[in-house]
Amino acid sequence: MNLFTDNALKNSPLAERMRPISLDEFFGQPHLAKKGTLLRRAIEVDRLGSCIFYGPPGTGKTTLASIIARTTNSNFRMLNAVTSGVADAKKIIEESKNELEMFGRKTYLLLDECHRWSKAQSDAVLEAIEKGYIIFVGSTTENPYTSMTRAIVSRCRIFEFKPLTKKDITDVIDRALLDKDKGLGNINVILEPEAKEHLVLTCGGDARVALGNLELAVLSTPSVKGKVTVTKDIAKECTTGRNLSLDTDQYYDMLSAFCKSLRGSDADAALYWSRRMIKAGIDPLVIARRLVVHSSEDVGLANSQALVVSMSALQAIEKLGVPEGLIPLSHAIIYVCMSPKSNSVITAMGLADEDVEKTYNGAVPDHLKNHNYSGEKRKKYKYPHEYGGYVEQQYLPNEIASHIYYLPSENGSEKSIMLPEWKTKFLKDKK
Repeated sequence: MNLFTDNALKNSPLAERMRPISLDEFFGQPHLAKKGTLLRRAIEVDRLGSCIFYGPPGTGKTTLASIIARTTNSNFRMLNAVTSGVADAKKIIEESKNELEMFGRKTYLLLDECHRWSKAQSDAVLEAIEKGYIIFVGSTTENPYTSMTRAIVSRCRIFEFKPLTKKDITDVIDRALLDKDKGLGNINVILEPEAKEHLVLTCGGDARVALGNLELAVLSTPSVKGKVTVTKDIAKECTTGRNLSLDTDQYYDMLSAFCKSLRGSDADAALYWSRRMIKAGIDPLVIARRLVVHSSEDVGLANSQALVVSMSALQAIEKLGVPEGLIPLSHAIIYVCMSPKSNSVITAMGLADEDVEKTYNGAVPDHLKNHNYSGEKRKKYKYPHEYGGYVEQQYLPNEIASHIYYLPSENGSEKSIMLPEWKTKFLKDKK
């Protein structure tokens, strides 16, 4: 390290200054980095092959990759998939090949946001991985099994990083406050317990965010009698407006949890998941649309008013926006949850689809055809209003004339719905 790099480090963000440089300093991810685990053993004996680290931001993926390079005394090169292309990768591969052949020194290539590379870009490093010119370490917040090309994934070992725990984040904050060389140890900081708890809870398991918020709170607070006191109110000011981060998997998992909570009649859970998604920046219209669908899929004719309430909430979001529209949206979520449930609509639709596939060329019964053109008399069709509003007659094709798709449940308003007499008799005979 020279004077320039030393100055750069001193002026870099707290999170960068506090980045661990050894396995013993590395915090969190005990399933990956504690002594005796596969990954740590492979690093210590310098036998780690190409791999992909995936998980939420700020959980140590890039840090561990750089530690690997230091521990194994290898070259460490880094690219970002957003700003780098094939030419950048090929240049590093050529340099790494020469380094390996001339000096026997390996090169780790860390590709950050690796899921952003296209198939063509990914193919550029395949041969280098196979021949050992580079040890590829991909870093991504997306699930590589669904976001990356199979060719790359099949050549790498996958390691999943978990969000840091409250204890992990607390330890990170405490270490930064005590460290006099890289942290805030030279400042007499009084971090009130409630302020620390707020910093821990609002960082979303992201150490980088926790340290960034801590640094802002400390540096923006005036010193009084040689002490910088960070209160809960100050901590709140430094974390206001931050959205929780969601990757693709988390988004679909939470949306699934919301839908299942609606179906399961748990208003508390449905509200929680909806609010969590909205806080993470998900468009409330996404939630409103799912609510409309589930009003028919899971409530259906047991309470048809649920569909009306849900559509009203959707329109409220469209017309009022946020935050006002979130109130009728919450109203509708609770209403759908507390309504009696029936899946008869979706069941009937599915049974009808099955018959459509089986009888795609089934003829329209003659008495249902369009016979209104000149010179043609109505054939055998019974006009229901001439019979008091209902008359028994065949409406389905001959092949499936007796098939029944819709069966009312015994829940809510649906239990009062009566099937035509012939359907009731047919179902009794079938039993």
